Amino acid sequence: MSLKLPDAEQLVSALAAQIKPRLDSGTALIGIHTGGAWIAQKLQQQLGLTTPIGLLDISFYRDDFARIGLHPQVKPSNIPFDVEGRRIILVDDVLYTGRTVRAAMNELFDYGRPASIELAVLIDRGGRELPVFARYSGATLELADNQNIELKKDKEDRLSLCLNQT
Repeated sequence: MSLKLPDAEQLVSALAAQIKPRLDSGTALIGIHTGGAWIAQKLQQQLGLTTPIGLLDISFYRDDFARIGLHPQVKPSNIPFDVEGRRIILVDDVLYTGRTVRAAMNELFDYGRPASIELAVLIDRGGRELPVFARYSGATLELADNQNIELKKDKEDRLSLCLNQT
């Protein structure tokens, strides 16, 4: 039986609708490279936020860094605003074990102490190894251990989801 994946663009709009009622003037978005960054850019537009988004590449903060080494496409993190005392919405594409989010929070605290951090994800697939939850989620999918969801972006900046078998 084949799993029908939801439309990624519609999921971003669903996230925006969940976030909008809780938005305040001090809220800032930070996307985890790469998929979370793409989603954060779209959320910024849909929510009409004027604060630029922040971008995190958590490569050096992963707990498996010593085992797997450096990813060949490491990008610099860039947070163009003061994190101290600010409400942050951390954005990622897929929430699975919680380890990516843990690494992102470790890096984020190197920039300062935010007032709060909330998590927004396109897909929550369960399978947590750490006590991490998403306040905002586009969809919840149950996947087998050998399946992964990948977010892709085409030349027109349209997002789509792809199911991979490992």
